[in-house]
Parts: sequence; structure tokens; C-alpha cells
Amino acid sequence: MPTNIDNLKSQMRKGMLEFCVLLLLNDSDAYASEIITEMKEAQLIVMEGTLYPLLTRLKNDGLLSYRWEESPSGPPRKYYSITPLGQQFLDQLRASWDEINLTVNHLLNKSTIK
Repeated sequence: MPTNIDNLKSQMRKGMLEFCVLLLLNDSDAYASEIITEMKEAQLIVMEGTLYPLLTRLKNDGLLSYRWEESPSGPPRKYYSITPLGQQFLDQLRASWDEINLTVNHLLNKSTIK
């Protein structure tokens, strides 16, 4: 039986989520709703129930920190930022991505479309 493509795409996206969150926070601090909006704009659909546990895990691993800021509209917001350890980890993820991308592109270029 063939692999369900939607399931495979979902697994691939979940695998990239941590990398994408760190990339976003590398440019600027953000709160969860901003991260979700950015991900949606990049065609990577993320639900709050997926993002919040990931942010907590990254914080517990020392890759992210957060601070509370008052909001002009509504309750205070928790802004996440990448830590120096998170920056080192992001650099390693980028190197891994470059290797994977090189391999896949090599195979794609060798392959003939049937």
C-alpha cells in the first residue's frame, strides 16, 4: 500500500518546526501569536497546541528565554528570544539543513521524471 502523502508531509513539517521557530526568533523576539502568524505566512500551518509545548521545551533546554511585556491591548505578552546556546544550536541545524539540501538536490538532479 502506498504511503499517505499527507501524513508524510505532516511528519516533515513537524521535523522542521523547531528549526523554523529558531530561525524566526533569530531575527527578532516574538510572542506566540506572532510566531503562528509568521508560520502561516510561510505556508507552514502551526496550531497553538503544537507551538506552546515546543516553546516550553526549547526554553527548558536553554535554547530560548522569555520576558513579559505589557500589551497596549489586552494582557501582558510573553516574548521569546533565542539564547546564545540556541544560536549555537541554530548554527548546527543550518549546517545539517545544508547537508540534507545538498543531498536531496543532488538526487533530484540525477533523477529523471517519469
